[in-house]
Amino acid sequence: MNPIHPALNPTVSVHGLEVAYGTGAPVLRDLNWQMLPGEVVGLLGRNGAGKTTLLEALLGLREARAGSVQLFGRPAGVLDDEARARIGYVPQQSDLFDGFTPQQLLDYFRSFYPRWNTAKVEGLLSRWDIDRHRRIGKLSGGQQQRLSIIRALAHDPDLLVLDEPVASLDPAARRDF
Repeated sequence: MNPIHPALNPTVSVHGLEVAYGTGAPVLRDLNWQMLPGEVVGLLGRNGAGKTTLLEALLGLREARAGSVQLFGRPAGVLDDEARARIGYVPQQSDLFDGFTPQQLLDYFRSFYPRWNTAKVEGLLSRWDIDRHRRIGKLSGGQQQRLSIIRALAHDPDLLVLDEPVASLDPAARRDF
C-alpha cells in the first residue's frame, strides 16, 4: 500500500485506525494508509480478515475504536452531501429496495447526484439486459448485483468502493465486469 505522502491531497487517508466489534479484540489495528487520486487498490485476504470492516470504516459506516479516517480531506464519519455525492459503493450484500422497479430505484437515486450520467445508466441497463419495470425482489441475485453496480457507477464517482462486486455474478458477467 502507498505510504503516507503529505505533499499530495489523498482521496483516502487512514491514521492509527483500530476497529473492533464490541469490547472484543481489534479486527483492524494501527492501520496507516492513504490512497491518492487515480489509484486502484485491491484488498485480498481470507474470510474474516477484516476487508469489509475496513471498507465500512472508510465510508464512515463503522465506528473506529481509535484513529481517524478522512475522505477528500474530511472526517469519514461526518461527510456532507457534497462529499457523499463523490462516492460510489457496492456492498457485499445487495441493499436495494425490493418493492421498487430498477427504473424507480434509479430515478430515486438520481435526485441525490448532480453528476448523474443517464447515458451510462441506459447503456448498462441495456448491456446487462435488466428489465427496468420488473420488481427488484423478482430479479435474480446476479441482476440485483448488476443493478447495484449501475447505481454505484451512475454518478461518475471520484471514489468507487466495491465489496466483492462480482460474487453473485455468473462467469460471463464477471468477465464483462
